Amino acid sequence: MSDKVNAPFLRNAWYQAAWQEELDSGILARTIMNEPLVFFRDADGKVGCVEDRCCHRGAPLSHGKVVENGLQCGYHGLVFNAQGKCVEIPGQDNIPPAAQVRSRPVVQRQEFIWVWMGDPALADESKIVDYPIHDDPKKYPHRKATMPIKINYIMMIDNLMDLTHLGYVHTKTIGGNPKAHVNADMETARTENGARYIRWMMDALPPPTYVKGAGFKGRIDRWQEFEYIVPGSVRQWSGALDVGRGARENREQDGGFHLMLYHGITPETENTSFYFWSAANGYRQDEPNATEELYQEVYPTFVEDVVIMEGQQARLDAEPDRPLLAIKADNALTHARRAFQKALDEERASMPQAAE
Repeated sequence: MSDKVNAPFLRNAWYQAAWQEELDSGILARTIMNEPLVFFRDADGKVGCVEDRCCHRGAPLSHGKVVENGLQCGYHGLVFNAQGKCVEIPGQDNIPPAAQVRSRPVVQRQEFIWVWMGDPALADESKIVDYPIHDDPKKYPHRKATMPIKINYIMMIDNLMDLTHLGYVHTKTIGGNPKAHVNADMETARTENGARYIRWMMDALPPPTYVKGAGFKGRIDRWQEFEYIVPGSVRQWSGALDVGRGARENREQDGGFHLMLYHGITPETENTSFYFWSAANGYRQDEPNATEELYQEVYPTFVEDVVIMEGQQARLDAEPDRPLLAIKADNALTHARRAFQKALDEERASMPQAAE
């Protein structure tokens, strides 16, 4: 693993650009990989993504509005369809071929809006991360959020793939005893397109969030399963059962505490990102207030992560060439970094070499 935290952009991949409801107002401006983009849903409900710059006078298209046949520039009224082609110029019948803006492949699926930031010819929809939790809101009622965060996007993956920080950063919510996290029984493995780990804390004291959610009276057997999918997605299942219920043999039992989380991190710039997360209640699904309570419990933990990681980014920016120390707890993080680097190396190898 490199001793550098900041990572370059991996472009030939799908990134979460927004939650589907973020387009309810019609237009969403969002910069991804230093590229100003505008997302919109046309009159037929189709989602489009084009550069946020009109080809006429360079005005931001996000200052415009959605009309019947596309996205209308708010400066001189040119209209563009979801593919970036100009379909209307006020006062002019002829539309020249140059009347177009760059577009990006975009897909709406399972409440996500995904965008492809690389070669459009390689945009394979089958490579979009599957998250079936969102297909079953009755079994997994959930709430979602989008948080801007001033970090390089891979720093969030580092954070999620090393949970020994929970006992120090999240003591008031999901943390628990720091030594229990450090000494957790952990299994780590590389996957085809990322890394996965599961960690067990047997006969542990339940943290405050677990007690509020499931009403534990005594000690618990607790697990955390995380799967990283290159470049910026992590699927999580955290849960617990009372000691003696055979959690390791069967985690699917009713009762106890079950939290399903999706984490998505998308680079805005080299050192700023968008953090998307969805928290699903898998333990008191028939109680709407339980899902809201869970959200209110989980939200502060992510704020705690933002505070520590933004401080970390500031220190790294101050001395970017200063090496960092690797420790035993970095095992899963290392697998994730290697998976990312493998994808990055493959992408670079496939690019045409610059002429000498």
